[in-house]
Amino acid sequence: MITRLTLVNFKAFRRLELPLGPLTLLTGLNSSGKSSVLQALALLRQSFGPDRSTAHADGSFLLNGDLIEMGTARDVLHDDFGPADDLLTSDAPAVGFVVEADESSQFIARYDLEQPDEDVMEADLHVFVPRWLHLPFQYLHADRITPAVTYPRSRQIAIDRGFLGARGEHTVNYLRHNAEQEVPEGPLRHSGATSPQLLDQTVAWMQELCPGVNLQADAIEGTDFVRLSYGFGGTAGINATRRRRPTNVGFGLTYALPIVVACLTATPESLILLENPEAHLHPKGQSRMAALLSAAAATGAQLIVETHSDHVLNGVRIAVKQAVLQPEDTVVHYFQGNGAGTEVVTPRIDKDGMLQQWPEGFFDEWENSLDQLLD
Repeated sequence: MITRLTLVNFKAFRRLELPLGPLTLLTGLNSSGKSSVLQALALLRQSFGPDRSTAHADGSFLLNGDLIEMGTARDVLHDDFGPADDLLTSDAPAVGFVVEADESSQFIARYDLEQPDEDVMEADLHVFVPRWLHLPFQYLHADRITPAVTYPRSRQIAIDRGFLGARGEHTVNYLRHNAEQEVPEGPLRHSGATSPQLLDQTVAWMQELCPGVNLQADAIEGTDFVRLSYGFGGTAGINATRRRRPTNVGFGLTYALPIVVACLTATPESLILLENPEAHLHPKGQSRMAALLSAAAATGAQLIVETHSDHVLNGVRIAVKQAVLQPEDTVVHYFQGNGAGTEVVTPRIDKDGMLQQWPEGFFDEWENSLDQLLD
């Protein structure tokens, strides 16, 4: 498990040292640097992980790939870059990361002043590839799959690699192939599901977001596509046998599906990066999504989650109070701009789910609005 991440001259940060836990929430204003934390880890996985083509595994930072597309070296170097003397012996511009897990590892790439628009950055040293880069991994962008008639069927990605796709585009095929895989007994297994199998467990958790919903994933014969359909259990006068296309159901369920599957298939050593898991969900659904995230972390997986939702925060606080997670298992970072950059404040959650610090601007808009209404 990664316990600390340091960014040097990377995007919004000249230097940032960030402790991480089994469940880490990244909160704060837009464009304050939260996504840069996820992108840093995704960049390392993309550049040095097991899925990079051996033909291009030359020890360089691969800025554009199937996880992230960051542009060019010019785009990732911090505008006011400084010397990275603890990483390099020279003052040459460089981007660097220090990842502390079972052991500390450094990743450094020089910025080539003559080729700032290249989308690879040559590593300064031979990079030792740590164990965490080869463990089960998922990264789901905020821009996830939208309701569609069909989704891709790729054995190499969804089945051989077990990857849902950065947008979750391979989730339906993964679910189709692994429908009978059992969710291990523990916090993730939903007690209301009809069986411990992945499809039934997925349905049970999806019903936390939309009561009565069920889903079906099928291959379309003679094509390279799969189909997702929803049913609604005969509620609200809808025929239970009638299947509905995602395009006729709305965004929330399809947007949430990759998150649910990623959590349910997490192993005790998984690293899961999530952007805005609450997107398109109503408040109760956001709270239940937090319960799912907490359950995944309680199984031993590590989740790093960017969120703008106070319902997700409160859901995690409830999980701590209910002892699903221990206080030390949760880390909350609040990114706030100070006019000259970004400051990170880290409120602590105690065993009762209470926050020991509540910085100004940290999920306080409800109270601000209420004050104006009562004024």
